[in-house]
Amino acid sequence: MSPPERTFRLAQMSPQIVIFTNVLLALPIVFLAIAAFGSAVLVLPALLIVALGLWVWLRMRPMLFVVDADGVEVEWPLKRRRIQRADIASVRLIDVATLRRELGFCMRVGVGGLFGAFGWLWSRRRGIVEMYVSRTDGLVWIERVSGRPWMITPEKPEAFVRELSVRPRGPA
Repeated sequence: MSPPERTFRLAQMSPQIVIFTNVLLALPIVFLAIAAFGSAVLVLPALLIVALGLWVWLRMRPMLFVVDADGVEVEWPLKRRRIQRADIASVRLIDVATLRRELGFCMRVGVGGLFGAFGWLWSRRRGIVEMYVSRTDGLVWIERVSGRPWMITPEKPEAFVRELSVRPRGPA
């Protein structure tokens, strides 16, 4: 009998990411208010920030992580990706201190701050890691057999790791 499907939302943003996101989302309002008083030059940056925010929300920030017998499917509003169970070498919780020890110096490539950090995390030791995190705790590391590792922040990270660690039984 295979394990049932379990759905985990992206974890709530940590307080520092909420603050940063709110500041970024307030900028277009401030720019448009200033533009209303004669400085039309700020209309274009306001529209650009709105467009980038929509792009991040729809294409970069995952909504759900669905664990089923075949692996985990990551769902965004406009796309889906699947990691097959056969391609998952291990899954574990990892804290920031351990992450720093294992990866060393890192550089983020992608979104950083608006709703979280999404895209790639490059390190000299591990190369590129796919990263979809909304907080700095509750990090889940998915080591893959073939492909880049993933770092995500699902709600209830311990339960997510437990569910994804269960290997379905074959036919009896």
